[in-house]
Amino acid sequence: MNLVTEDITIANEWLTLTNQRAVYWPAEKALILSDLHIGKTAHFRKHGIPVPDDILQKDLERLEQLICHFKVQQLIIVGDLFHAENNSNILTFEAWLSQFENLHIILIKGNHDRQSNRLINQLGITVKSQLFIEPFNFIHEPKNNTLHEFTISGHIHPGVVIKGKGKQKLKLPCYHVTEQQLVLPAFSLFTGLNTNYNSVNAQQYVFTETSIVRL
Repeated sequence: MNLVTEDITIANEWLTLTNQRAVYWPAEKALILSDLHIGKTAHFRKHGIPVPDDILQKDLERLEQLICHFKVQQLIIVGDLFHAENNSNILTFEAWLSQFENLHIILIKGNHDRQSNRLINQLGITVKSQLFIEPFNFIHEPKNNTLHEFTISGHIHPGVVIKGKGKQKLKLPCYHVTEQQLVLPAFSLFTGLNTNYNSVNAQQYVFTETSIVRL
């Protein structure tokens, strides 16, 4: 894993954006991410769509390296940790989790998180509809914010189109930042990009395997 970081300050809090689709919050020793979509690859294969079975493993290896690098004590997942019904990917995730004895995982329930409470409890995950840790409100879907709060969310899978010479175009994931919200990229590599999502006066931090650039 080639880790590149960009430090930003929001509401007097230092956040570290990474090119590995997650944000580290030093004050809480927390890694913040969204849209891991565990179960998606097995769901597709079950319905006859040939996708590589190592996609989840690569996502989990990257997540493990981030946890170890930042010495993370808690994961805050702002929705869509899961994707589909209970399948073989869940067993893979459960085995992977067993290596972390003291890792606190909080899931802000997303539209795809339809697993039973029994299963989620078995995995040792705390589930909430939203989570407020001053000064941030963690939710799944971005919203038009009329309150004086800063939200951190996912769901959108934000991306941008970089135009090259002629008709050349490159789609890249990004962090979408405004005065009142931070929208995270999807953590899983097996997701699409929404390049149509935009907000007034937004800053977008686009990243590749070797860089992070603010647009």
